[in-house]
Amino acid sequence: MLEKKVSELLNTQVNKEFYSAYLYMDFSNYYFEQGLDGFGNWYRVQYQEERDHAILMNQYLLNNGGHVMLEAVDKPDKTYSGYGDPLEFGLEHERYVTGLIHSIYSAANEAKDFRTMQFLDWFVKEQGEEEKNAEDLIKKYKLFGQDPKGLYMLDNELKARVYAAPSLVI
Repeated sequence: MLEKKVSELLNTQVNKEFYSAYLYMDFSNYYFEQGLDGFGNWYRVQYQEERDHAILMNQYLLNNGGHVMLEAVDKPDKTYSGYGDPLEFGLEHERYVTGLIHSIYSAANEAKDFRTMQFLDWFVKEQGEEEKNAEDLIKKYKLFGQDPKGLYMLDNELKARVYAAPSLVI
């Protein structure tokens, strides 16, 4: 059985992950509307990953005697004045999520909940990858995105990204 605080934090994170999925779908829609299908695809894959993170945490709670309470998912509130805005918002959001994961990990450590810590190890690593991917995309956009031909080539590169389901066993 999970310690109450750990269970509550995990439940909150389920809902935060669904918000992340909504946010990235909003980014994806923006790019598709702008004719940047590669960027739209990149964030659609991000949407799928965040949705899966929520499902993994939901299942972990169920497998360990936790109660799942789904909350309303907030509407994304970002407005975009240029193609780079969602990229910057995405990095900021990933850093926020990393902090949330670290808080859950810390609570699990305090409770000596080693099973949850082991479960969260995957998410800690995943957040490192998420932040690096967001940073790399911003760097590429700053290098190539201001030139129409460079933006076209970067957009085509991003079309190649495909969704891969997480390999975490819970």
